[in-house]
Amino acid sequence: MKENPANPIQQRRSGVLLHPTSLPGPFGIGDLGPEAYKFVDFLVAAGQSLWQVLPLGPTGYGDSPYACYSAFAGNTLLISPEQLMSEGLLDSAPRVAANPKKIDFGQAHQTKDQLLRQAYERYTKTTDTALRSAFETFAQQQAHWLEDYALFRALKDANGGVAWNEWEPSLVRRTPAALARAGEQLRDEVEAQMFYQFLFFRQWFALKSYCNERSVSIVGDLPIFVAHDSADVWTNPEQFKLDKNGQPLVVAGVPPDYFSSTGQLWGNPLYNWERMQADGFKWWIERVRATLKVVDIARVDHFRGFAACWEIPGGDKTAERGQWVEAPGRELFTAIRKALGELPIIAEDLGVITPDVIALREEFGFPGMRILQFGFGSDSNNIDLPHNYVPNVVAYTGTHDNDTTVGWFQSVAGEGSTRTAKQIERERNFCLNYLNTTGEEIQWDFIRGVLASVANTAIVPLQDLLGLGTEARMNLPNSTEGNWAWRYEAGALADEIAERLKQLTKLYGRD
Repeated sequence: MKENPANPIQQRRSGVLLHPTSLPGPFGIGDLGPEAYKFVDFLVAAGQSLWQVLPLGPTGYGDSPYACYSAFAGNTLLISPEQLMSEGLLDSAPRVAANPKKIDFGQAHQTKDQLLRQAYERYTKTTDTALRSAFETFAQQQAHWLEDYALFRALKDANGGVAWNEWEPSLVRRTPAALARAGEQLRDEVEAQMFYQFLFFRQWFALKSYCNERSVSIVGDLPIFVAHDSADVWTNPEQFKLDKNGQPLVVAGVPPDYFSSTGQLWGNPLYNWERMQADGFKWWIERVRATLKVVDIARVDHFRGFAACWEIPGGDKTAERGQWVEAPGRELFTAIRKALGELPIIAEDLGVITPDVIALREEFGFPGMRILQFGFGSDSNNIDLPHNYVPNVVAYTGTHDNDTTVGWFQSVAGEGSTRTAKQIERERNFCLNYLNTTGEEIQWDFIRGVLASVANTAIVPLQDLLGLGTEARMNLPNSTEGNWAWRYEAGALADEIAERLKQLTKLYGRD
């Protein structure tokens, strides 16, 4: 296995998993404002050097960060109104009466969209030449994706939000005349969308600089697939397996697994790998290049899909009838590395992992993942138990797809559970015996377990640091209700938690 000691993911480090939408704040959804900076200060006080986030793109139907309108754009819900006020782009921003523990995405969109429009209107009248110059420079530098994305969003709004393949045929086919006409008709809205992206990235890079100056690296998330209803697919239909009407011939997912007895039907269109390989994987190289400017380290979601993808017929309702189809992962990562150099990538290698997936990951030296919650489902040979870890892995108590550690430990058999009461009891007893605990603070037992391990990197979801139960779960795979909405409350980041985590981090040599 190739290892590079200079690589930030092959040093002994630890951090916290928290998506920015889960931050507290007065506008119904977490954003890049003051609470984000307070969270970074908490990480520093707790001796942590990594902040892991989920994808930062603009979310579509279902509000999932894994189904974005673009692989390049930023989520404008994360733009901080407080920052806009400090820059003179807003006079005021009324606070939103909202549940502090849950996001109402409909309300959040309405609130932020109105405020962003006000900021854009203020910009159109500004005499601030520095601001105008900064926006124009951003638009020029990002033109390779920004103009298409802005037109996509403007057209989507003009067409009542329907998917791009339901627009008029000339726009679906992207004929030059139709694009020129639409760009002229929607000129103001296109520029507004571009301006919103400028605001997002300006705020994001300011926050990232604050992190990096304090020796905190950002671990981002690069989903293998993109949404069908996205600027990426509309702009590059030949790179995907679509029919003549733009509908996916096959879609992505995984077969039945720990999370679902019918598999997971994600619905993303699958890549036309032959076409991508023929042009030297240009789209992928630009995507990874852009991602590694926005974050310091990229967790590549569903890494096994680069060895083979589970292809499900486009019209199916479950993932059961899929089949594995090989993908040119070796050629892809060779091309990306040739273009960009060594890649600070974490390979999410969970699920059905075959020798070809392991070989691909090890050839490029990417660390895989270990999830402590998965460690108690079999026997002492389970690779997710800490005594079986190797240095080149990233160890988690759980991920955004798991229940919280407290929720997992307290779980019972019932509707939606993939485990029987007998299995749950056996796993719980194995867990207590393995960790030598009574389970009174099971989350701290888990945290100690991953921090003490030989894994180079250990990451803990904030929910586990706060000792929260199932009510704080971020996502239940293969479901659509209530996901991605959790937020922590202002004041939850107690000094005692930071100090306790700092002491464990120091004890196990991760400081």
